[in-house]
Amino acid sequence: MEYLSGYERFLTEEKKASPNTLSSYLRDVRQYLDWLGEEGISPTQALHADVEAYTRSMTARGKSAATVTRSQASLKSFYSWMMEIGQIGENPARGLSQTKVERKLPHILTSREVELFLEQPDPSDAKGCRDKAMLELLYATGIRVSELIGLNLDNINLSAGFIRCANRGKERIIPLYQAAVRALQNYLDRVRPQMVEHPDEKALFVNMSGERMSRQGFWKIIKHYQEKAGIQKDITPHTLRHSFAAHLLENGADLHSIQEMLGHADISSTQIYTQVVSQKLKDVYNKDHPRA
Repeated sequence: MEYLSGYERFLTEEKKASPNTLSSYLRDVRQYLDWLGEEGISPTQALHADVEAYTRSMTARGKSAATVTRSQASLKSFYSWMMEIGQIGENPARGLSQTKVERKLPHILTSREVELFLEQPDPSDAKGCRDKAMLELLYATGIRVSELIGLNLDNINLSAGFIRCANRGKERIIPLYQAAVRALQNYLDRVRPQMVEHPDEKALFVNMSGERMSRQGFWKIIKHYQEKAGIQKDITPHTLRHSFAAHLLENGADLHSIQEMLGHADISSTQIYTQVVSQKLKDVYNKDHPRA
């Protein structure tokens, strides 16, 4: 494991990898290095055939195609770094056989299900007022949950009706619909001043202890209102992000605008929603056409 700490510094300091990417890449590389150790092979001496053998062993152990593909990407990255620091002359993970991954369409809520879900928090109650503001903002902008809980007061401009959201050093501006603006204004005027532990707290959304909301805390909020609404679909923070994108596309928004609001680096990540909308139309056709 002598190279793992150096690779971690590379991902953190030079690549500015997100916490999730950092965790998954390090886990993949650690498991690979363990396998090499069992085989008596040094990472600097590993050949392309060794890396191929490792990925085949993952499949034999029942790992999914998606897991194998991600591990291959992790190993390519690891060995690229090894080349950069002069430990090896060529990348043994280059040209690995691609594992076919079946890309599943994201689950979305119907417009009515979104309305029902957003109606659940009681804005007359302090907690409900905060929850209403968080859920409206999430559906209004399609931002990631990490971006939502990372928002500070200076990231919002309610008079102009937009938020500024930064991810990996890139900032994007996303508009807000009026219901979201009203919910946020209500929260900021009535509730947040009483919730914050310290007057200089920067976090937009805080928990009942007055500190920045956590991912786990917000996950519980989502599950609470799903149960309260009686919606059978499994709702996660990403479900609202997917629904935001699919509903915009259904109503005529262009893909590039949706890509910009979602913060996708590649348009191919956004194009998945065209398949979601097409599948939805096909389902409606098959259900309602008299000769289908």
